[in-house]
Amino acid sequence: MEEVMDGAMQAVDGALDNAKSAMDTAIDRIKKEVNLQKLKSDSMCQLKTAHNWQEEKEKVEDPDAPSYFWRAHTVTVLVVMICMLVYTALIETPVEDSTYNGKKGFVAALFFWLALGMTIMPDGPFLRPHPALWRFSFAMGVFYELLLIYILFQTPGDARKLLKYIDADLGEPIPEKDYGGNCKLYDGDDEDPWHNVKDKVDIFIVAHLAGYWCKTLIFRDWWLTTVISIMFEFLEYTLEHQLLNFSECWWDHWILDVIICNGGGTILGIYTLRYLSMKTYHWRGLYEIPTYRGKVKRFFGQFSPHGWIEFTWNPLSSFERWIAIVCLIIGFLITELNTFYLKFVLWVPPNHLLNPVRLLFILLWGAVCLRETFQLLDDPECDRLGRQSWVMLAIIVTELLICIKFGWATMTKPLPHHIALWWVLGAALLLIYTVVRFYLLKPNHIPKPEKENIRMGSPVNTPEAEYKDFPGENSPSLPLAEPSPSQPGLFQDQNREDKKDL
Repeated sequence: MEEVMDGAMQAVDGALDNAKSAMDTAIDRIKKEVNLQKLKSDSMCQLKTAHNWQEEKEKVEDPDAPSYFWRAHTVTVLVVMICMLVYTALIETPVEDSTYNGKKGFVAALFFWLALGMTIMPDGPFLRPHPALWRFSFAMGVFYELLLIYILFQTPGDARKLLKYIDADLGEPIPEKDYGGNCKLYDGDDEDPWHNVKDKVDIFIVAHLAGYWCKTLIFRDWWLTTVISIMFEFLEYTLEHQLLNFSECWWDHWILDVIICNGGGTILGIYTLRYLSMKTYHWRGLYEIPTYRGKVKRFFGQFSPHGWIEFTWNPLSSFERWIAIVCLIIGFLITELNTFYLKFVLWVPPNHLLNPVRLLFILLWGAVCLRETFQLLDDPECDRLGRQSWVMLAIIVTELLICIKFGWATMTKPLPHHIALWWVLGAALLLIYTVVRFYLLKPNHIPKPEKENIRMGSPVNTPEAEYKDFPGENSPSLPLAEPSPSQPGLFQDQNREDKKDL
């Protein structure tokens, strides 16, 4: 009996020793892999990321248009504005109508501000179709933020009366449309068995598809677009007790919205991004093209990007990037919610022109904001928040404050118990994942994304190409990536090409 016990104890000790040895071996391999990935990350960081567009703009002389087209014309604009003011003050016959004079003065002040912005404000990150468009967009963003601040200090009734200066039909209560109710796809008891589907299909289906096509273009990443699409449907489920507009059938949420509209727009956006990333950006001046067909093609080409940078968000590369991407998603979701709550608290009908105009400017501001955000995250030389990002954040917060102040009774309705539990569970899982991923697993050793000043498909040697085998104990340090002899001057040629393209 004692011999059996001794044999069992020896077997247990042997098993424990083997397990310990296997664990030590696994830990050693993990440490080696972490060191290898750190070396790769350090090597990749030697390459320049998103270029400094302020420097590039100063170096670029675009050959596609006469220099007159690209000048700011500050003196000309100033003279025209002064002449208009002189005409209004000394020549035009005064009108004894305070409402008319108030509207006219407001429009004139807005016109003066936008002309000032288009003339003297600094350029943004985009050149096409013309830098003046993006200066105009930024100036409109500043004006919109000032208007939101003014509205924030009004009562809900006074704020709605202000909209009557834009359109006399505004400022009236509007009914909320409920998209829920009977959720049968096929209703055999009705004369038209497909009436439920037909009732849910309206112009907003096209708006959803076009909207997610544009979102994919500005994010340049289908993962982020898909996450936002799915998260917004969960928000609609969560907030349908506050706004009837959020109450939809299950197939309206997941089939019409997520799969057909949002998914279809995302797929179109991916194909558009693929075309833009593979396109050769070599521009010629309009007067250098001999054929009329070439001139027409060049004219429409003015509305395409001047160059292309692939966005590699890579949220798991560092804790800072992870937090930035999470905040980016939250900010974008709040912006979409603001669209519905602003219509509700200010009594703006869904089909009014103000809604698509606001969304158009949100798209322009968002495109610049995401470009600036990506450069802030990816370019080691960029250490400050962009101008448009600053204004965009202020707009999002001010819109949210207006919605909370004017719709306090609606927005403070407590969440249903089961909905609240699901959100608490989701937040807990997100927190646990963040702690495990970025504290326990030390993600600072995960390689950073490959830098974006290298064009897609460029045959650059990477550390992976030179070190495919797992390194041993005495593996040499990983050298930095350099162009091979078969590709002389690759980085120099690439830099010259980028300067020419931009």
